[in-house]
Amino acid sequence: MKQNFVKAAVLACSLSVISCAEAPRGMAPGEYAVMTVEPTDREVPTYYSAAIRGRQDIDIFPQVAGTISKQCVSEGERVTPGQALYIIDQVPYKAALRTAEANVEVAKAAVATAELVHKSKKELFEKEVISEFELTTSQNNLLTARAQLAQAEAQRVNAANNLSYTVVKSPARGVVGVLPYRVGALVSASMRQPLTTVSDNSEMHVYFSMSENNFLQMSRTYGSIDRMLKQMPDVQLQLNDGSLYNEAGRIASISGVIDPTTGSVSLRAEFPNKGGLLHSGGSGNIVLPNRYEDCIVVPQTATFEIQDKVFVFKLVDGKAKSAMIQVEPITNGKEYIVTSGLKPGEVIVAEGVGLMREGTPIIVKGENAGKEQAEAAQNKKEN
Repeated sequence: MKQNFVKAAVLACSLSVISCAEAPRGMAPGEYAVMTVEPTDREVPTYYSAAIRGRQDIDIFPQVAGTISKQCVSEGERVTPGQALYIIDQVPYKAALRTAEANVEVAKAAVATAELVHKSKKELFEKEVISEFELTTSQNNLLTARAQLAQAEAQRVNAANNLSYTVVKSPARGVVGVLPYRVGALVSASMRQPLTTVSDNSEMHVYFSMSENNFLQMSRTYGSIDRMLKQMPDVQLQLNDGSLYNEAGRIASISGVIDPTTGSVSLRAEFPNKGGLLHSGGSGNIVLPNRYEDCIVVPQTATFEIQDKVFVFKLVDGKAKSAMIQVEPITNGKEYIVTSGLKPGEVIVAEGVGLMREGTPIIVKGENAGKEQAEAAQNKKEN
């Protein structure tokens, strides 16, 4: 209640300021450009700050520890899936594999021996030469030997995998990022900084956020999120240097959840990148077109502000009469879309309103010249 009273008081003060600044009596009329308010259709671009990312950015970490013995690629190089990026010192891992393979052979021999012993014990048991305890013991020894063989086989597979991990390969097609580690550097699976990043830049994902109010407006226009994704127009990408990217993109996903800390909704647009102009980690602006139909558009030069309120001067009975309007700013910084306060057919002063006063007599610019030309033509005709 108190807040509404304060707003009303501020508005009353604003109007009183305008009325107090009325034009002095007897003031000579001035020539001013005017415009007639007419509804029109307007497509207004809205700009949203955006972050450019690759289709997938994969951080590459080593799976084994060791020193780098070879760097196989350079920064910015395009790689294919399975292509080697680094080679880590293989000597200890080759030795570990040979040891594991030898252990497998030992385990196989132990199994063969256990099988012979068990077969012999079984024959002796059938002849009642040995007890059942000895037969069972030989059978258990055979099971133990087979388990040790399986364990040795697993260790051999693990050693072979570790050896293969010494060749760090690209998991996807993309572009190699920064290479902070060089030959001789000690690396491990627990390191924080990746060896490099491989970015799939064939298609770029551009992330941006939209305010809750803009999202609500879009929801009223299109309906559900699924309908938004199907019906929303193509978007443009303004690059960091101010130029527009030559390919149009599409909104591919909308989070649908408003971030309580920022009051915004996250969206993702997708752009083709056949020419490789876009790079992961870049920035820019998403240009989203908004279509307004039968709207009233006025130039900002035809308006003035008092206490954060926007006003225009209407032409009423040959004099300027102030009127408060509600507007939506257009990002071009030159026009306003008027949501209330003006009607089609009304005439407003188009320029020079900053120095105008309430009740200023107005002569439409060019009107006197037109009259003088008409009078001159009439006089010439009569003579």
